[in-house]
Parts: sequence; structure tokens; C-alpha cells
Amino acid sequence: MQTETAPMRSERRTFSGAGVKLVGDVVGDPSGQSILMMHGGGQTRHSWSAATRELGRRGYHVFSVDLRGHGESDWAPDGSYELSSYRDDILSLLKEVPGYPVIVGASLGGLTGMLVIGETQARVASGLVLVDVTPRIELEGVQRIQEFMTGNLDGFETLEEVADAISAYNPNRPRPVRLDGLMKNLRKREGRYFWHWDPAMLMRGDFDKVRHLDRLDRATAAINVPTMLVRGTESDIVSDDTVAHMRELMPDADYVDIGGAGHMVAGDKNDAFNSAIFTFLEKHRL
Repeated sequence: MQTETAPMRSERRTFSGAGVKLVGDVVGDPSGQSILMMHGGGQTRHSWSAATRELGRRGYHVFSVDLRGHGESDWAPDGSYELSSYRDDILSLLKEVPGYPVIVGASLGGLTGMLVIGETQARVASGLVLVDVTPRIELEGVQRIQEFMTGNLDGFETLEEVADAISAYNPNRPRPVRLDGLMKNLRKREGRYFWHWDPAMLMRGDFDKVRHLDRLDRATAAINVPTMLVRGTESDIVSDDTVAHMRELMPDADYVDIGGAGHMVAGDKNDAFNSAIFTFLEKHRL
């Protein structure tokens, strides 16, 4: 078990992806178990801020990275946002991460984690945490995410408009008191605020997961490291049916429901999310 008194070290670092530069934050004790955290589509590494700080305090060595086309990482020069591109980025990045990390992935980050581990014969990780994502997901929920991401491609005039859009998408989350914190997910140009991701993802990305169902099933069934699914009970992406399907593929996987959380589990119920992660890490001595 990691100590809770390990010194905190934090730095912004760049990593080599598959033809792109990836940017991440590294927190915690370099001698501790490595953990790689990957956000969902349209998010940035800052969605994990509270979780990474707590993991660092407990002595883990945490790498939280912006995926290609997100945050401070490069936009794909060829517009490639296929699942394979994300997978290849992370396989390249792992060469710079000591040991075999526990991969924690939300939504798109979780799908990437499935492929990184399940499609690689060599050992690349010691554990996997899937945050509100399963090999098969509810398409109505995916469509709602797409509508949110395409709803303001021309940007916003004020931060208040940004907060309104977020509240409309996720009405159960309290509206932020300090709107300047939203800038971690935005870029300002020509006097307007734009999301901090490449719009080409919507045209060239793999948002239509239907054609990947068999591939994701095969990858999931091939995962041979301790795995946990953390599901938000209010999620419109992961349902009882998709959970049952995943458990058929991975009958030994741990499973935790986070009451009152939606698809953005860590942001909705961070303390409960952290508790699930720590229990998993300690159970498997990772």
C-alpha cells in the first residue's frame, strides 16, 4: 500500500505520440506505482485534477495526459482521429512511463485503454480502470454528446454562455462559482471562446462506434490484467445491458456503481470515484 505522506512533485511534460506531441502533468512519487489517466472525448487532462492530486498524495506516480486533438496536445496534422491513432499514441507514450502503469480511462480514454492492452501481445500495463465506458455503449447517449460538441462550433461570446451550455448538458452538476476555471477547457481567439479540441474530430473521428463493436469485444476479452468498471448510475452511455455484456467478456472484472453520478463520474462524485480507485489499487496491490 502506498504511503499518504509521500512528497508531492508536479510538472508539465511533453511526450512523443504517433506523429504528434502529447502534453501531460506528472504528479507524485517517482518510486511509486505508475498510473496513466486518459480523459474522455472533448475533455482535457484537467478533468482529473482532484483525483490526480489525491493519488499523488498517496504516493502514486501519476501521468495525466491530453489526448491528440485535445487540450495542449497537438492536433493531428492529417486529421486522423481513428481509435487506432489514439492507441498508437499511448503505446508510444508508454515508452516514457516507468514500469507497467495502471491505465485509468474515461469514455474515449477507456476505449483507448481497451485497445492498448487488449490488442498488444506484450505486457504494457498492470491494471485497467474503465470509467463509464463498456465495449458496447448506448448510442442515444453518444448522440447527445455529439450534439453538445457540435452545438457551438462558432464559439461563445462570454464565459457565462459557456457555463450555460455546460449546465444545459449536465444539469445535475453545480454551476461553477468562478468562471475563470473554465479557461482550462477553452481557447480564446478573435474575441470569442472555443472548446480546447480540434473540430476535425467530429468529421474524422470514430464517434460512430458501431463498426468497432466486434473489435472492442475481442480486445476486451483479451485483457489479462485486473480490471474495474466504474459506472455512473445516471449515465446515458452505460446501461445494465452494456454492463451485462462486458461482464460476459470479463467475468472476473470488478464493478462499482457511483450513485448520483452521470457519464462524467469523476467530476460529478469525485470523493466516491477516488474511493473506488483506491479500493481497487489496494485490493490488487497495484
